[in-house]
Amino acid sequence: MSTVRERRGPTLLMAMPALVFFAVFALAPLAGVAVLSLTHWDGLGTPSWAGLANWPAVLGDPVTHEAIWLSAKVMVLSWVVQTPVALLLGLFTARRGRYRELLGVLYFLPLLLSSAAIAIAFKALLDPNFGMSQALHLAALSQDWLGNPDLVLFVVVFVIAWQFIPFHTLLYQAGARQIPAVLYEAAAIDGAGPVRQFVSITLPQLRYTIITSSTLMLVGSLTYFDIVFVLTGGGPGNATRLLPLDMYLTGFSNNDMGRAATIAVLLVVVGVALSLGLSRLARFDRGSQQEGMG
Repeated sequence: MSTVRERRGPTLLMAMPALVFFAVFALAPLAGVAVLSLTHWDGLGTPSWAGLANWPAVLGDPVTHEAIWLSAKVMVLSWVVQTPVALLLGLFTARRGRYRELLGVLYFLPLLLSSAAIAIAFKALLDPNFGMSQALHLAALSQDWLGNPDLVLFVVVFVIAWQFIPFHTLLYQAGARQIPAVLYEAAAIDGAGPVRQFVSITLPQLRYTIITSSTLMLVGSLTYFDIVFVLTGGGPGNATRLLPLDMYLTGFSNNDMGRAATIAVLLVVVGVALSLGLSRLARFDRGSQQEGMG
């Protein structure tokens, strides 16, 4: 009994600072936003009680509908672009070799840059008047990448992928290095080639890493604000007005903090639902990532 107490006592005690920090800086602001979503407030005067009136207004707004649709598109496109590239780069850098380590360092450089700096750099590079199209004198690049409604969303997805692929590459690199080499040796003895080993060993062993990366990627797609705000400002028109940017513009441009808080609550609900759904899909509490070794 004393052993059980020794194991359980320090665990709760050591968790208390983190729990207090989470409650003060996460739960309390979230509760404040939830209360604000039930009011009418222009950001200056005294908030007035609105009840649930903001929800029909937000969910019935065609601009918000478009923002939700754009956020969903960015979420899917980001996953489709980032996941295979990060997975392959992670497997490549997981192997030993001097040139691989050097390339690994180069791949991770975007992680050192802020989103605002990346957006400013790409905005200058893609400018049709003095950007890389003028520097390289290539006709294929001399179009208005950020002013064309048919192209701008894909450009935003590309810039986001350029910034965040290194982070997910790091996750896959760490996951790949945890796969026992004996599995590949046994597969090679049985005559399995690289493709067969990738499908039968690498992917199953990395399934929890894939779920973790996908969760961070999909939920993180709901937080893209600074890079889009600096790069396009939501334009042209509303072509890149994602839900976080819609929340900002509703609150600070339209002076409607109540509806902006409602959009914020909607973002939280969607993010939590995605996280819980992917966690349930992963079945973290069942089995083991090393079950193939049994």
